[in-house]
Amino acid sequence: MYEVKCIGILTSGGDAPGMNAAIRAITRTAIYHGIAVKAIYRGYRGLITNEITDFKTQSVSNIIQQGGTILKTARCMEFKTPEGRKQAHDNMVAAGIDALVVLGGDGTFTGARIFGQEYSIPIVGVPCTIDNDLFGTDYTIGYDTALNTIIQCVDKIRDTANSHERLFFIEVMGRDAGFLALNSALASGAEAAIIPEIVTAVDQLEELIENGFRKSKNSSIVIVAESDITGGALGVAERLKKEHPEYDARVSILGHVQRGGSPTAADRILASRLGSAAIDALLDEQRSIMVGIVNDEIVYVPFNKAIKDEKELNRSVLDILRILSI
Repeated sequence: MYEVKCIGILTSGGDAPGMNAAIRAITRTAIYHGIAVKAIYRGYRGLITNEITDFKTQSVSNIIQQGGTILKTARCMEFKTPEGRKQAHDNMVAAGIDALVVLGGDGTFTGARIFGQEYSIPIVGVPCTIDNDLFGTDYTIGYDTALNTIIQCVDKIRDTANSHERLFFIEVMGRDAGFLALNSALASGAEAAIIPEIVTAVDQLEELIENGFRKSKNSSIVIVAESDITGGALGVAERLKKEHPEYDARVSILGHVQRGGSPTAADRILASRLGSAAIDALLDEQRSIMVGIVNDEIVYVPFNKAIKDEKELNRSVLDILRILSI
């Protein structure tokens, strides 16, 4: 039996609203069960540079409502090398840490899986990414807040689109997945969503022109995922200018505004549940897994599946968007 006496917490990759709520839940659940907590600043880089400090229950007071991550986050190329991981492990051992809880997405869990295998360390992942693209969980921490931020921005842009009778292409994050684009389009009453999942199967721009904008609309909002596959909002607008110069189109790229802000109630609740479940998983002697939520129940997903398997987009939402945009 492997007894966990001290855990380390780190956040890695892109920040997501709700990370702090998860840090709070992990810290306090661990302390409740008599487990000491060490905070590791700046992700895997902090493990290598030994930025490790003790966390008490008061260390996470008044952070549930804060966006970003109090532990900071950084990319770390050194952790991709065996030498870097050895230094990280040496610092872990010196600090008395015998298990890790890592908050992040694909890249974070990829590093965790390799590290855990090399040194037989129990590691549990908590899914934090606004893209909502991790397999094995219905929702990731930060997605709901980002969705609400996008909707607020689109509502404001629509006022201008209507006033000037223009077509607006609004770019949102989601390099490899269209969850944000599709669902924000539906929630904001947009006419279409151009997403990487179907861009090769359907000419989404031409479909919009033929079925929607040309027939009945004097202004339109189209949400475009930032993906290289879609060409992003600028790419789509450039194509429209060449093929349909009769339309007056504008581009708005929302960028990093989508990552920030105080987390919604849904993200705070999700972060609290998943953070607490991460400690439960360690107490159950689980390792190399991500905690997730499916049908409102906590699930444990092996890192391999969470990283490699592709999360399916609900195609029926596309049909609803088409119907409601007439």
